[in-house]
Amino acid sequence: MPGLLTLPGLRASPPAFLLLLVLVFPRGCPAAPGAGQELEPGSRSAAAAARVALQYRNFQAGSLGGLRALGHVRKATLKNIPESGHKYYLHFSTEDYRTGEDAGNCLATVLYPKKKSPPVVSIKCSHTKDQKEIQEEDNRLYQKMKHQNKPITGNNIPDSYGSIELALEPVWALAVAGSSSIMWQKSTETLGYFLAQVKSVRQWIRKDDFIEFDYTVLLHEIPTQEIISCHMRLTWLPGHPLKVKHFCAAQSHAVDEGSGAESGSAAGPAAEKGANF
Repeated sequence: MPGLLTLPGLRASPPAFLLLLVLVFPRGCPAAPGAGQELEPGSRSAAAAARVALQYRNFQAGSLGGLRALGHVRKATLKNIPESGHKYYLHFSTEDYRTGEDAGNCLATVLYPKKKSPPVVSIKCSHTKDQKEIQEEDNRLYQKMKHQNKPITGNNIPDSYGSIELALEPVWALAVAGSSSIMWQKSTETLGYFLAQVKSVRQWIRKDDFIEFDYTVLLHEIPTQEIISCHMRLTWLPGHPLKVKHFCAAQSHAVDEGSGAESGSAAGPAAEKGANF
């Protein structure tokens, strides 16, 4: 499609990128049931699907310095896949979650299965931020949380004025990355989620290099406007997959896992955006 071949900074060989474009925006869709339907880029459904793709990416990347928020959807196509569900083909811009600066463009597909299961996401993004800079920021935030004089605890992040204490900004960033797993898994074609607040957080003491936290997070459900409370156990080490286990109060089934997690010993008495990380 015109304009898509000039995505700046996309790190893929030309043949691989051309293949990606064909997969994301297939040409010559038949004018029959199931053919692609072009959507208005500003439509709610296109933006919701793009956010789901970014939530998946933010969790999978496991990077606090590389967190992204949705900029603008540039192109969106919807196709009905027989026996599978609705599949969105997306091209959108992103912003640095902390600064709001341009973070690069993404090509993604999001399939909402007919069966009750998480959206199936495939996403490839360009980068405007140097990857070494992202790694250095991850290490800086990790060291800040790992080497505290006492385990970190906190409540109501951000507070009622939308402010986050300087010492708790890395904890908020980690909550954004971890809750992205929950929001991606819970999203459907008609329901989406934003992280509204960290109600409480407590650090666990570990003898290895990982850091571990217990969170209670509040998710804002769209369009119902309901607030969903979720408990989240999270472990993280820069350069390793983010590990998340969660349980949401509105759910009746057992704990869902983003991936496995190890347990530490409890600390404390028993043992969307703009934060300046």
